[in-house]
Amino acid sequence: METPENQPVRRRNGKQVSFEYKLFVIQQINNGQISLNYASKKYDISKSTIEYWMKKLTNYEQTNKGISKDDEIRKLKSKIKDLEGVKAFQQELIIEFESVTGEELSKKYLPEWLADEIQRKKKKLLN
Repeated sequence: METPENQPVRRRNGKQVSFEYKLFVIQQINNGQISLNYASKKYDISKSTIEYWMKKLTNYEQTNKGISKDDEIRKLKSKIKDLEGVKAFQQELIIEFESVTGEELSKKYLPEWLADEIQRKKKKLLN
């Protein structure tokens, strides 16, 4: 389509980016790796553009995953169970370290609720 000579041609000021790049930026934001503001500054893309991408591509991501909510819940419960096992193991190491060194570093360096949990486990082991 040709434009008449007396009318200016509309120019696009925006950059063209690939579909994969858009998904990459959105996934970083959705995973909590970066914030929307930081992504805007880091990739030199306006917040409104990123929000538009998120609105348009969120449905694509959900259909592309093809995972049901029940499967996702099951997966997350399994992950929680694994992490609780790791936490218990780490607490046992802390208890062992404290018994060997004689110092109670958990009270000094860990959050109060976690230090209390370790102290309760230590009392159970000693009894």
